[in-house]
Amino acid sequence: MITQRIYEESGLFPSAINHVLINEYLPDQGIMPHQDGPAYFPVVAILSLGSPVVMDFIPHSRLRTCTDTWDNNDVKSEGSGEEPSEIETDKRMDNHHPFSVLLMPRSLLIFKDNAYSDYLHGIKDSEVHQYDEAINVAEPLVSHKFDQQLPEPGKAIQIVGNKDHKVIQRTAKRVSLTCRLVLKVQKKLFKF
Repeated sequence: MITQRIYEESGLFPSAINHVLINEYLPDQGIMPHQDGPAYFPVVAILSLGSPVVMDFIPHSRLRTCTDTWDNNDVKSEGSGEEPSEIETDKRMDNHHPFSVLLMPRSLLIFKDNAYSDYLHGIKDSEVHQYDEAINVAEPLVSHKFDQQLPEPGKAIQIVGNKDHKVIQRTAKRVSLTCRLVLKVQKKLFKF
């Protein structure tokens, strides 16, 4: 099972994953910036299938002027290749600046600790996602060659104008599997 493999290979969850939320998004659908909340242990793994997408991380309003530093181990991204790759962070992450992560088909994004508690994460409602920077831009072209749902390699990512301005064309549905650990499970929530 995929959740068992994420649990065993990541080493980030204290026990087996017991909650998976499956969402399907049309090419123009996203999800508003949000936090997963205290019901889940502060680590989440998102397996992204189908169309590529840009996920934005926005500092929580209570932290936008904070000067805390970013821990490089808070966000981990694994492309569809064989070896996991950790996202490199830089000074943009200091002082809780917004950042984006490019989620290619068959990629796994795991975030925890400060990235979980101090940031909202969301995806814009649009078939076209523009971004000037994403902290994992080295991975997309390698990952893209493995996706069968996109009709033409290279169509999902286009460089427009110059190499610093990129566009993602969402051509197909996207399915996300959000894997989490629920520490306290409530029984008999509903009485009929």
